[in-house]
Amino acid sequence: MVSRPKNIIVFFVVIIFGWTAWSAYNYVFDSSYPLLTVSGLDNEGYYSGDLKCMVKGEDSYKVSDISIWLDGRPIINKFKINKKIFEYPLTLPTKSLPGGKHVLKIECQDGSYKKNKTTEEIIFYADNMPLQAAFVRPNAEYKVFQGRTLHLQFQVNKEIKHAFIEVISKSYECVPESHGALIYECYIPISCEELPNEYPLTIKITDNTNNSITLDGKFQVMPYPFKKHVLRVSPEKIKEESEIGIKQQLLEDELEPLFKNSPKKKLWQGEFYIPMEMTRLSCEYGTKRITQEKGCYMHKAVDITGMPKTVIWAPQDGLIVIKNRYVSSGNTIVIDHGCGIFTLLYHLDTFSNVNVGDKIKRGNPVGTMGKTGYATGYHLHWEMRKDNIPVDPLQWTKCDF
Repeated sequence: MVSRPKNIIVFFVVIIFGWTAWSAYNYVFDSSYPLLTVSGLDNEGYYSGDLKCMVKGEDSYKVSDISIWLDGRPIINKFKINKKIFEYPLTLPTKSLPGGKHVLKIECQDGSYKKNKTTEEIIFYADNMPLQAAFVRPNAEYKVFQGRTLHLQFQVNKEIKHAFIEVISKSYECVPESHGALIYECYIPISCEELPNEYPLTIKITDNTNNSITLDGKFQVMPYPFKKHVLRVSPEKIKEESEIGIKQQLLEDELEPLFKNSPKKKLWQGEFYIPMEMTRLSCEYGTKRITQEKGCYMHKAVDITGMPKTVIWAPQDGLIVIKNRYVSSGNTIVIDHGCGIFTLLYHLDTFSNVNVGDKIKRGNPVGTMGKTGYATGYHLHWEMRKDNIPVDPLQWTKCDF
C-alpha cells in the first residue's frame, strides 16, 4: 500500500524532470526560426480605408516577442508574446497615409538562447483618391467609316487596374497610351459589313482597390463607297502555286491562337510606316473583287506596287509570328504589334534573315516584293487585322489617327 503513492510520486518527478530537461535542451540548442504570416495584406496590393489584418506566428520552443515598423517608424517594439502560437490583430489606417508605396516590416523573435528571428517585409500601396475619368475628345467627334478602326481615348486621374469598352456586343481591353501614362486608349475594328448607324458604347474602369466607374458615349459608323474590280489569275498559275504552297486555310488556323495570345500591351509607339517605297496604290481597301477562284468577295487589304523586288520592311515594332509560303498569299510574313494588332504581308519574292519569334523594329527589312501566290504581277498585299478583323492599314499611317 505504501509503494503505490511512492510510484506515483516517482512518475510525476520523472515527467517534471523530463519536461524540464527537454525545455532546457530546446532553450539552448533550438536552431529553428519562428514561422510568421500576415493575413489580409498582400504584397504589392492596393488598399483604401482602414486595413484590418492579422499577424500570426508559431515556434517549436515559443515566440518571445514581435516588433512592427511602418515605413521605418516603429508601431510596436518588443511586444511580449511568450507563447508557441499567437495571433496579433493589426489595423493600418491608410486614409492617414500619403498615397503611394509603403513598407510594413515585422520581426518575430523566439525565446531560445540563440534568439532566432524571422523578418517579413510587405510592400503595399495606399490609394484613397476617388476615381475620375473623361473622354479626351467629345463624343460628337467619334465617327468612323466602314472597314476602318475607331480609336478611343480617355484620361484618368490615377493608375488603374483595367478598363474595358463594350460596343457592338463585344468587349475590348484598353491599354495605356505609353508606359506610365494616364491616357488610356482602345482600337475598335469596324468590319466592312458593319451597318452604317449610331452605336452606344460603355467604358467600365476599375482602379487598383476595385472601385469602378463607367463612361457612356456613342459613335457613328458611316457608309463607304467601295469600288469593284475583276481579277483574272491564269489556271496555270493557280496549279503551280497549289503544288508549292501550303493550303491557305492553314494560315487562318495558325492565326486564330496567335490573336488570342497577343501581348496585352502596345509593342509600338507612333504612326505606322507604309512598308515599302510605293509608286502606286493598285487596289484600295474594301474593293469588291471578282475572280474565277473565289467568286465575289471584298479585298480587305491594300495592294501597293513599286519597283520589282524592292525591299519590304516592318511598318512598326513587333514580333515575327509567321514566316511561310501559302497557296494564295505566297511567301508570307505576319507581325504581331501587341493588343491584337497584326500586319500581314503577302506575295514576297524572298525573305530577309528574320525568323518566327524575332523582335523587329519599324523599318527593318522582312523581304522583297514579289508575285508569289495568286498574284498577277509584282505587288505587295498589305493587310492589317485587329482581333482578326481586317481594317484599312493606310488609316494607321496618319499622324492624327
